Amino acid sequence: MNLKPLADRVVIKRIEAEERTKGGIILTSAAQEKPEIYEVIVVGPGGVVDGKEVKMEVKAGDKVIAGKYAGTEVKLDGEEYTIVRQADILAIVE
Repeated sequence: MNLKPLADRVVIKRIEAEERTKGGIILTSAAQEKPEIYEVIVVGPGGVVDGKEVKMEVKAGDKVIAGKYAGTEVKLDGEEYTIVRQADILAIVE
């Protein structure tokens, strides 16, 4: 099954947390912080949203920072995704 976002929506997937610190200490899953960095999976077409023209600035494969509580979480084929509006994406990580 595929996800096809509408309008200015973007499907993102959380990038897994590091299991080791920079010093080499292995962290348990409870001690790992959830990163706020996501990978863009698929992007909607943009267009007119709320009477304004929206140009999509992100593309599939980009790494982005999104708001902590932004979007709607969905589970599809055992994978967890978040669907957000492009406006909920705060920055592209380069």
